[in-house]
Amino acid sequence: MIVALEIETLAVRRGERRLFDDLSLTLAAGEALTLGGANGAGKTTLLRAIAGLIAPSAGTIGFAGVAGPLDPDDARRADLHLVGHLDALKTTRTAGDELAFQAAWCGGDAASAAAAAETLGLTRLLGLAVRQLSAGQRRRLALARLLAAPRKLWLLDEPLAPLDAAHRALLGELMARHLDGGGLIVAATHDPLPLPARRLDL
Repeated sequence: MIVALEIETLAVRRGERRLFDDLSLTLAAGEALTLGGANGAGKTTLLRAIAGLIAPSAGTIGFAGVAGPLDPDDARRADLHLVGHLDALKTTRTAGDELAFQAAWCGGDAASAAAAAETLGLTRLLGLAVRQLSAGQRRRLALARLLAAPRKLWLLDEPLAPLDAAHRALLGELMARHLDGGGLIVAATHDPLPLPARRLDL
């Protein structure tokens, strides 16, 4: 179980361009970090690097457990969620089938998927094809796996962007509950998170 994210002297390139250099930070259980900066500054790239989808050109990304360092691959596989700015949903499935798939893939079950749908106001939409959902509804469907298959580290890319005011407030409540339970959040966003968070500008 991840209790801390530890980044040391990290450097990441995109092509010939170095996005950032010598980046070090520690994020402990119960803390949230927002990533700020202009478009193209490297916010999404940093999230993808933490998730193990991009190899850094220098430095390390590590995860600590209660008893010490965790194997990075094991930690990512078992205890990390990445929700990108694209929702990564199969549009030909029904919302219910997509949520069931996402939940099962991440270790949840039918009961936890149903509870997540209820919390996020999706229950009446589960019979619709994903392609029929609005942008905000698709975002809530993508976020539902955070609840359907709980994991400690949430990596969120522009999580608030398509949500209306009521669902932004709801997401803030869910984030606060996650942090209170010892979770960690790293979010790339142009909008302030609806809860206290450290900020890192890239």
